[in-house]
Amino acid sequence: MKILIKNADAVLLDEVKRCDILIEDGVISRIGSISCPADRVIEASGKTVIPGIIDMHVHLREPGYEGKEDISSGCRAAVAGGVTQLCCMPNTDPVCDNAVVVNYIVNRAKEEGLCKVRPIGAITRGQKGESLADIGKMADAGAVALSDDGRSVMNSNIMRLAMEYASDFGLKCLCHCEDSALADGGVVNEGYNSTVCGLKGQLRAVEDIMISRDICLAQSLDLPVHICHVSTYSGVQIIRAAKANGVKVTAETCPQYFILTDDIITDFDTATKVNPPVREERDRLAVIEGLKDGTLDCIVTDHAPHAQKDKQVEYNLAAFGISGIETSFALSYTYLVKSGVFTLPQLMRRMSYNPARTLGLEGGQIAEGLPADLAIVDLGAEYVIDSSKFLSKGKNTPFNGYKVSGRVLKTFVDGEIKFDAEEL
Repeated sequence: MKILIKNADAVLLDEVKRCDILIEDGVISRIGSISCPADRVIEASGKTVIPGIIDMHVHLREPGYEGKEDISSGCRAAVAGGVTQLCCMPNTDPVCDNAVVVNYIVNRAKEEGLCKVRPIGAITRGQKGESLADIGKMADAGAVALSDDGRSVMNSNIMRLAMEYASDFGLKCLCHCEDSALADGGVVNEGYNSTVCGLKGQLRAVEDIMISRDICLAQSLDLPVHICHVSTYSGVQIIRAAKANGVKVTAETCPQYFILTDDIITDFDTATKVNPPVREERDRLAVIEGLKDGTLDCIVTDHAPHAQKDKQVEYNLAAFGISGIETSFALSYTYLVKSGVFTLPQLMRRMSYNPARTLGLEGGQIAEGLPADLAIVDLGAEYVIDSSKFLSKGKNTPFNGYKVSGRVLKTFVDGEIKFDAEEL
């Protein structure tokens, strides 16, 4: 099977280049000026081809919480957002802490045949923080990383053992950084707005203490560690200093932390409730600066879909989480590239190339010999985010009604079109 994409603006690693892209048997075989027979020719003049997004922090909810999302709906939402690989967190029911659940997720994703799903195994059994999960067996079954996402491993010795054991299998620990005792039930950032609204707040230290702990372990053990969804200016400072000292730390953030501030909580819309919480302007600007200077390596979504019944309750009782996999590219392009913070190649490094390098995954760039995981986008297409049209079961987003640019038109996974906007 040959597919020839003609006259595209291809986002390569360091430049945008007008060229043709030939896909043969699922692989990018040639990039340049190409004239040859093909089974399908796609005219992409005026359109942009980006490397498939790798979202390394997603909640697919299956098994156990299929009312919120399942592998089918999550994968359909992913390819609609230009995501070709996603890494799903283990807080399912049963928890993904053994090879059986890892195998189940891998096989279910193959049945759907949409995007590539990479399971993340739990660090501890049942995510209880008490004893290590079956790390070796999960690695053999296809787990690409470990995390107790949704909570920190509060026992520092268990965290040490996890990092040491994980490294034996070439895996990293992806750390949700939250001092649960200090959080003490806080639901928003602690500050002026939490006081005005009468909502219990979380100090930045809730996050920063555990960032520091995990970096200290990484430094002492000379092992890598990855910090999830960084939201504080002080967390950015801690990670920047660690990198300058040679600590093997990588880190990620999400669109909500470089676009929003906690002013959004004042109308008590539970779509704004996310963990860690959206913070203040100082934090937002620091997150952007951290992305610019490489302190923060990756942009992910922490896609956390919920059923309406989980969100349409009092703010204190509502579930944490934002459904973000379908909007991440448009939001990031609009607020980081159109605003002049990044070039498009710099953005795609943080959404594709760096996640691939962080977890040792194949792909993440447009290059000859690599899998044809691509998306064709119309950067000039403006539209208003309408969560009612999400393919995800989760409609919970604070970005509903936001005007953005950058519509995904087609998504290819291993050279096969898995999403086509014209067919919707």
